[in-house]
Amino acid sequence: MLPLLPLLALPAAVRGQFILTTNYGAITITGYTGSGGAVTIPDSTNGYPVTRIGNEAFSFCSPLTEITLPDSVTNIGDGAFHACSSLTNVALGTNLVRIGTEAFSSCASLSVITLPGSVTDIGDGAFYMCTSLASITVGTNSPAYSSMDGVLFNKSQTTLIQCPGGKSGSYTVPTSVTNIGTEAFSYCSDLSNVTIPDSVITIGPRAFSFSRLTSVTIPGSVTRIGDRAFYLCTSLSAITVDTNNPTYSSAEGVLFNESQTTLIQCPGGKAGSYAVPNGVTNIGAYAFYYCTSLANMTMPGSVTLIGDEAFVACRNLTTLVIGSNVTGIGTNAFSWCTGLASVTIPAGVRNIGATAFSWCGSLTNVVLPGSVTNIGARAFYSCTSLRAITVDTNNPTYSSLDGVLFNKSQTTLIQCPQGKAGSYTMPESVTSIASYAFAGCARLTGVYFPGDAPGLGVDVFDGANNVTVYFLPGTLGWYTPFGGRPTVVWNPQAQGISVRTNRFGFTITGTANIPIVLEACTNLSSADWIPLESCTLTNGSLDFSDSQWTNYPARFYRIRSP
Repeated sequence: MLPLLPLLALPAAVRGQFILTTNYGAITITGYTGSGGAVTIPDSTNGYPVTRIGNEAFSFCSPLTEITLPDSVTNIGDGAFHACSSLTNVALGTNLVRIGTEAFSSCASLSVITLPGSVTDIGDGAFYMCTSLASITVGTNSPAYSSMDGVLFNKSQTTLIQCPGGKSGSYTVPTSVTNIGTEAFSYCSDLSNVTIPDSVITIGPRAFSFSRLTSVTIPGSVTRIGDRAFYLCTSLSAITVDTNNPTYSSAEGVLFNESQTTLIQCPGGKAGSYAVPNGVTNIGAYAFYYCTSLANMTMPGSVTLIGDEAFVACRNLTTLVIGSNVTGIGTNAFSWCTGLASVTIPAGVRNIGATAFSWCGSLTNVVLPGSVTNIGARAFYSCTSLRAITVDTNNPTYSSLDGVLFNKSQTTLIQCPQGKAGSYTMPESVTSIASYAFAGCARLTGVYFPGDAPGLGVDVFDGANNVTVYFLPGTLGWYTPFGGRPTVVWNPQAQGISVRTNRFGFTITGTANIPIVLEACTNLSSADWIPLESCTLTNGSLDFSDSQWTNYPARFYRIRSP
């Protein structure tokens, strides 16, 4: 633990503003408690030089408008000024060597920054989401970096590191560039067109993510495109690849590998209907991410794999036909497809990834084929309209009963659909309840257990705020709250059975206010039970009489849970 420098040793002008540590005779500023505005960092205090701004030292300091660093500061830590939303001006010292990862990220008001020639290390995303930043300038004597037209490059200008987020209109990448770096054009919301020259070989991960490009052309020289390079580009209507490119190709404005067996990226602005071309075997991760204007999607039989987050937030996608030979559906593959009402999962699908259909608020029914052997956690989480999950009886791993998903032997309840309302009675075979099994079941009022308390996963009843857990007297392991929900003994008993003024009747007693259903039948062998009354035991007692009892040669009664 580094010692805190006594605040009384600070000059009066800065006393109380900074949290400091000392290390080998140098001071690091680790926090700021001042009122903001224009702040100047002292070059020394109490005889010690200030050499570092610590990680996240000023992060989320929204009142900060200007910061001036002395020449003594050599290192700005990771996230040091992250999300300082009012910061407009930054003056850096002449001996600064390192600017940490995301050091000035999300500084939305920062418009211009000049980097001294001493800087030799700039972390990833140092100026990420600086949407007002129009120019980044580097001292000409820098051994590691350079700038041209306000854009940050490495010294030789073979790597484009950061286009400032406030740059607008069109931009042509210099012909010296072979690598467009990670997030290089990310959040360039006013940039409508970028021309990529034949010199570029690599486009880094998320390079154009969250930008407002309307179209992009990939030259024949590009042999590597990083993950999510065009992620959430909602204005992008077409990605075109030069026909001479040996690695990638395009068709109808959609990006594929060269052989068109993998669909890599559908542009975010594509609208209407789209049919995946025959021959495609793999729909890649994030391929249709946030394609909010797509309404209909069909897949050919050649598709065998749907990647992680492939269709996230395709909110207007109402009809989806999954290819008949698909064997795997990735994590989050269809999450937030809020308009999706019906999904047919074909026989052959073996794996459904975690949260694959989560937050599909319009989804009402899901039928799982016999081939599915792995369903990831929360695969149908927050599907608030889902009434039933039905599993093919030939499935070797899973089963269903009354629309609820279980393991094959029905010893573990995996998922109760969130559209289920009223009450639910647990099968006697259940010994454990999986994590999140009843999460979000807001319309469920009671869960009835016939046996001992089962083992519970994590957050079993999270968001199921109306559920009361009922258990039978004599069963073991119960406590309250159980999984965060109150427990009540469900113990109705019939007493005082007699004929009363030509009516057969009895008194039902039990725990106050427990719900019951009273039923009757005339033949126990057929067990055709007819509901007579649904009610609660107000004050723990209910008198019942049956005026119709003489109309039957025999009549039997039972009390059950709702």
